[in-house]
Amino acid sequence: MNSTLRRTRVRLLAGVSGAVALSVLAVAGCSSSSSSSSTAAAATSSSSSASSSASASSSAAAVPLVVYSAQGYDSAMTKAFTKATGIPVQLDDNSTGPLLTQIEASKNNPKWGLLGADGDEAFAGLDSQGLLLKGWEPSVSFNSLGTSVEPKDKSYVPTGVTLMGIIAYNKQKVPNPPATYQALESSTWKGQVGMNDPSQSGPTYPLIAGVMNALGGVAAGEKYFSTLKSNGLVIHPTNGPTLQALTNGQINLALVQSSAAIGATFTDKNIGLEYLDPATLLPSQIGIDANASPQVQAEAKQFVEFVLSTAGQQVMQSGDPTGDSLYYPVLTGVNPLSSLPSLASVKTQTVDPYTWGTQETTINTWFDSNIVR
Repeated sequence: MNSTLRRTRVRLLAGVSGAVALSVLAVAGCSSSSSSSSTAAAATSSSSSASSSASASSSAAAVPLVVYSAQGYDSAMTKAFTKATGIPVQLDDNSTGPLLTQIEASKNNPKWGLLGADGDEAFAGLDSQGLLLKGWEPSVSFNSLGTSVEPKDKSYVPTGVTLMGIIAYNKQKVPNPPATYQALESSTWKGQVGMNDPSQSGPTYPLIAGVMNALGGVAAGEKYFSTLKSNGLVIHPTNGPTLQALTNGQINLALVQSSAAIGATFTDKNIGLEYLDPATLLPSQIGIDANASPQVQAEAKQFVEFVLSTAGQQVMQSGDPTGDSLYYPVLTGVNPLSSLPSLASVKTQTVDPYTWGTQETTINTWFDSNIVR
């Protein structure tokens, strides 16, 4: 997430077939100073692997690794990676939608080496087009959450998980928040519900896909969102503006990403959270350009290894304290920050990224034409 959008921490979804998001409220960025980052030996081994790989490639002059990223901690991560390995990084920090558009536009002459963003539907879309390196994964120990969001063809790598289907609400005006998606259709909430535009906010298409999956399909989902629109649904571009609408009283219920919602409670004590049944798992993923040179691919692999190393996990958990650092780890031995609720206390669902990723452009187009406008 970059500049203004980045500061609001959102992940934009568009282009290709995916998207993913930026961040939180007016103070996005995620740098977390929590004391929970014990990593397992497997994660530690990935740190040594990154260092040894860097040494092995030092015989060839390092070329800049172009990193496309929509993560709040990406600046801190790329700087730490360069310091650890000596490999220069050219960071394109933007929302997911523009990054995917750039990838699509440069398919015949790729300009990127690695993409990091939230939402595996986007990566499934890239994989379906043959744009991601397949068959490689770092030597780390994924926990059960990590293995549940790994692609079978090893075309992208999970780095963390957040949730979609979270209601941030004004505790002073909403003593009994809705707990299900269907409850939002009630006239009780007329004109009080806000959400993001999926063509801009990366995490929002996974939310829409999750609702459609839970309700039984695309037709049921379209009917549901049409009902919400008739009930006065308010659309803002990303998490930040939607949460700002909540704090300034334009709306009383905001459907946003868990990391953004949790981060918002740090600065506004009037905000409460409700996890709708079911919340949808939103993995953050990294994919490597299938058409990059062997040297760039080698550097990109080192970057992935560094992110999943002990040092990299510390950066992830401290680089964006009110946004993307508020994730559930995917590595054995790494604990989530203490401000996150136990994932076991939330009813969640996993949607098939390859089923829903191929429909993203179509569904987003329908949503923008019928719900946003």
